[in-house]
Amino acid sequence: MTDTGRGAGPDFIEALARGLDVLRSFRSGSPALTLSEIAAGTGLARPTVRRILITLEQLGYVRADGRGYALTPRVLDLGMAYVHSLNLWEVARPHMEKLVAQTNESTSIAQLDGSDIVYVARVAVPKIVTLGVSIGTRFPAPPTSMGKVLLAALPPEAMARVLAEPSRSGITPRWQPSAAELSTALRSVRAKGWALADQDLAPGIRSIATGVRDGEGRVIAAVNVTVHAAETSVETLVEEHLPRLLRTAADISHDWSLTARIPAVTV
Repeated sequence: MTDTGRGAGPDFIEALARGLDVLRSFRSGSPALTLSEIAAGTGLARPTVRRILITLEQLGYVRADGRGYALTPRVLDLGMAYVHSLNLWEVARPHMEKLVAQTNESTSIAQLDGSDIVYVARVAVPKIVTLGVSIGTRFPAPPTSMGKVLLAALPPEAMARVLAEPSRSGITPRWQPSAAELSTALRSVRAKGWALADQDLAPGIRSIATGVRDGEGRVIAAVNVTVHAAETSVETLVEEHLPRLLRTAADISHDWSLTARIPAVTV
């Protein structure tokens, strides 16, 4: 839903914000939407939505699909620009591929966006899981192993601000902790340096995660190993996969800190 009062100051461009609202209205399972559906989902007037769609179509981000509209692959450029500018994928990929070869399980990297985690890198193995994951997928942070790691790394005031934002994932997790329960869980994560999620997000999904750090020791992302609960026990996840995951995170952190120290040269 759009919020016309969300911007502050004379430099806030409401038209741009509304255009982004229209792009975000397309969800998994709804590849094509009518003008009326987009207007209802965003809270924008139909004439406004129509003008935005015409603009996005001329720019190549949407296409007319029968009576409705659908996104085009060009939208991927917006998200991949972030991933490539971060350069984390290039640094992490060989280490993630090695981890997958050792565990035969999928591994991903995510960062916080409000109260959600967003996947920014992934090396997957073909397995049937409850929820599909790809680059750009977002889940509520508290019930995920990577979310716990990222939340635990925040100072208290920042964490309160992050958790005050509503999730934009569209997912209702199994574990919806109270403030006290989450605080206890995050204290444990800080003490151990890693987090476990045992079907907290959805049935059948079990994962373990730890932080990826920059040269100053700050957690900049989280990396995980995800397994199917029917195939892999918590004991196997902790005793066999966790040591490999910790080594992988250390290797990514080391390479990331070296990359960050390379001076940038503008020609």
